[in-house]
Amino acid sequence: MRVLLADDHTIVRDGIRHVLMESHPGISIVDVSNSEELIQQAKKEKWDVIVTDISMPPGKSGLEAIQEIKKAKPDTPILVLSMHAPAQYALQAIKSGASGYLTKGVATLELVKALETVASGKKYLSPEVVYLMADFIEHTQRSVLISKLSDREKEVFRMLATGMTTTEIAKSLSLSHNTISTFRGRIFEKMGFHSNVELIKYA
Repeated sequence: MRVLLADDHTIVRDGIRHVLMESHPGISIVDVSNSEELIQQAKKEKWDVIVTDISMPPGKSGLEAIQEIKKAKPDTPILVLSMHAPAQYALQAIKSGASGYLTKGVATLELVKALETVASGKKYLSPEVVYLMADFIEHTQRSVLISKLSDREKEVFRMLATGMTTTEIAKSLSLSHNTISTFRGRIFEKMGFHSNVELIKYA
């Protein structure tokens, strides 16, 4: 297995190299310290896996490097190993073309498993990243559903989101309480809400 490793800290590269060589004695590892070297090496040779950080000053960010590499070598799997929590960059990394995302505090066995998984052509997603992706998909789906609300329903939606009651909304719009309750029912049905709390939280 040939691995290209990118991180701006020598001690981190040495640590990862040690872990991978312990688990795969015949592994070949080339390491670089910045995005420019990463892009250059990635394009120049064939790699089974690229392991990279996101923050590697100076030059391009790791995310930009991933995008550029995937354009040139779309079949090369990339595993992101970052100090940043998944909530900050995981989704961006996956959308940029990465096959997996890990934080640097992961256990040795998880790093090895992640490397082997992406090398086999699969995605490696930790439970936290899976949760983030599911949340993102739900949010995206509901964003699409919002576009299906009528103009009046959107208006009532915005008012409900501020915490106004149906009675207050009816008075503000000079409509009957029953009419606003009907609009509220349609909004809940179309958006999949079960309570005002869910609506306000989403908004």
